[in-house]
Amino acid sequence: MAYYKYLNYFQQLNHVNFDTERTPGYISGDSGIYRCVHCGDEIAVNKNNPLPPQNHHQHNPPAPIRWKLVAVAVQR
Repeated sequence: MAYYKYLNYFQQLNHVNFDTERTPGYISGDSGIYRCVHCGDEIAVNKNNPLPPQNHHQHNPPAPIRWKLVAVAVQR
């Protein structure tokens, strides 16, 4: 779970990008924090970089790696 101290630095946005599950190697369209839907592991990814490969971490019992965007870093 991502933590924050100051709520005023965050804005809630109801966008489909937060609902989409992405596979390993997906090229991120947004810089931000992605969370594994199965184990809760979180990673930071820069825009236009791939999400970690399937062998980045494993689940026990085995389950496919799927990432969801939980926070976006906005450049101005």
